[in-house]
Amino acid sequence: MEFASDNASGAAPEIIDAVSRINAGYAPSYGTDPAMERVRGLIRETFEAPQAAVHLVATGTTANSLSLACLCPPWGAVYAHAEAHVEMDECGAPEFYIGGGKIARIGGRDGKLAPADLRRAIEKTPHGFVHSVQRGAVTLTNTTEAGTVYTAAEIAALTAVAKEYGLPTHLDGARFANAVVATGATPAEMTWKAGVDILSFGGTKNGCLGVEAVVIFDPAKAWEFELRRKRGGHLFSKHRYLSAQMEAYLTDGLWLKLAQTANVRAAALEQAVLKIPGARLMHPREANILFAYLPRSIHRRAMDAGARYYLWPFDQSLEGPDDSPVSARFVASWCTTEAEIETFARLLAR
Repeated sequence: MEFASDNASGAAPEIIDAVSRINAGYAPSYGTDPAMERVRGLIRETFEAPQAAVHLVATGTTANSLSLACLCPPWGAVYAHAEAHVEMDECGAPEFYIGGGKIARIGGRDGKLAPADLRRAIEKTPHGFVHSVQRGAVTLTNTTEAGTVYTAAEIAALTAVAKEYGLPTHLDGARFANAVVATGATPAEMTWKAGVDILSFGGTKNGCLGVEAVVIFDPAKAWEFELRRKRGGHLFSKHRYLSAQMEAYLTDGLWLKLAQTANVRAAALEQAVLKIPGARLMHPREANILFAYLPRSIHRRAMDAGARYYLWPFDQSLEGPDDSPVSARFVASWCTTEAEIETFARLLAR
């Protein structure tokens, strides 16, 4: 009953097999390996973007931070949801790689930005006033940190606001596969067709060992990204091991199959949780993450029996009245099984 994070899951067998196969013999280094060329072709085909530049890194923090550094000047503001991963969970890495940029936090229900709120935040940033940060870039997260999903139309509405002010848009897609499966839209419809300039395309949370693709839909930024990646210490010498993962991930729709499993298991987890008297959701469950309030006694019972998940926020305690509600986050992954959900459901209902 492991529901703490999709980062805690193992790697899919297809990914392990691909890494094992590519381990034989020798291959050119630093991204010049033949597998990387195949990855470029697969991503361009997947996103219907024949001119897109594609680069691989090992972590989502690297993908987000280097991407934003290419879009925002050191004196610029990056407009983001107040609880976005780039603000809450990356230890200031985006600001560091930008060289001094500032995350401009914007509130929003269920982890999502609204166009009116984005416009208001941009307008509040004095344009051309030397004593203030300048308007820099917009970043969205899909799937959001609240487990909700932006539709293609919602993304387009936000990028339209950004473009009114001449701002580029980055999409943090650590769980992009889960969002695509949830909406039924195509990868192109969820990105460049909706106005996204750079995508951090996640693999690690969805069955890879550790690989993320930065997809730059305007290749004019590609050389700058390469330089920033090298200067930042994130250009792998034995790059073929990144390439092998991403190639397997994109072959025969594996990335979508893995995400589909995670989303289906999260839906079953939601059903189990909501059967508990007093349980209620914090946000709509739209992908593979579930936030819910449960009575404190239920949390004690579940955790004592070995269920692993996070109280959310972290600063809550299991000490207190049995029937008082305590909020928690549950995450399903590509390898969450029906048996795990059934065991958990029986435990909650006992």
